[in-house]
Amino acid sequence: MELTIRHFLIVCPLVFLAGFVDAVAGGGGLISLPAYMLSGVPVHTAIATNKLSSGMGTAIATRTFAKNGFIPWKKAGFCAVCALIGSAAGANLALVIDDGVFKRLMLVILPLTGWYVVRTKELAADKPPYSERKTVLIAMAAALVVGAYDGFYGPGTSTFLLLLLTALAHMDLFSAGGVTKVINLTTNVTSLVVYLLNGKVLIPLGLAAGLFSICGNYLGARYFKEGGSRAVRPLIVIVLVVFFVRVVWELWG
Repeated sequence: MELTIRHFLIVCPLVFLAGFVDAVAGGGGLISLPAYMLSGVPVHTAIATNKLSSGMGTAIATRTFAKNGFIPWKKAGFCAVCALIGSAAGANLALVIDDGVFKRLMLVILPLTGWYVVRTKELAADKPPYSERKTVLIAMAAALVVGAYDGFYGPGTSTFLLLLLTALAHMDLFSAGGVTKVINLTTNVTSLVVYLLNGKVLIPLGLAAGLFSICGNYLGARYFKEGGSRAVRPLIVIVLVVFFVRVVWELWG
């Protein structure tokens, strides 16, 4: 398709905001993916190009998390392998299967997730750590399943990962945030390769938006360091509500 200045004016500012939100609480795709479609980009091309811009921003956020010591590399490494497998499978499925099945699943998953966040005073409160082996196995399972979802569709990936790693794997908030970034970067890169091989990525638009995503992710990662769970909790609730409304609208709007 032919790109115009309108595509860049709509997509780039919204992708900056998406990068900030994604670095703090995840769910940046709730903003960036609709931005591409709002500008007139077809759905599959929007998903593919969004992987390029969000991947650039996630890379910067991951570097910032690593610099601040938030990434337990052993756990993250095992999770990255599972995320690679899941996202490759999900991206290939996205090219041939309608996403309606996933959207209907979200109508069940999102209210349950929102209920957990609302009833829990702190995201990682009163969660005694598991053994290293049990933590890694649960985190790997989460990376595989959510990785497949990210390759297939994407929005809300970081939010789901953060909640799963704290609630099920009993990781502390900052370690969970760091592992989430490694998993998300892996899924972005893997699915991007699949979409590039199938000619679905608008590279000029993706690169331009990626620069804005980098700025948003950098500022968001710094905000996460200062705000901790008190900053993350309300953003997650907002993201889940917006995501639920969007899914309902896409199915029956």
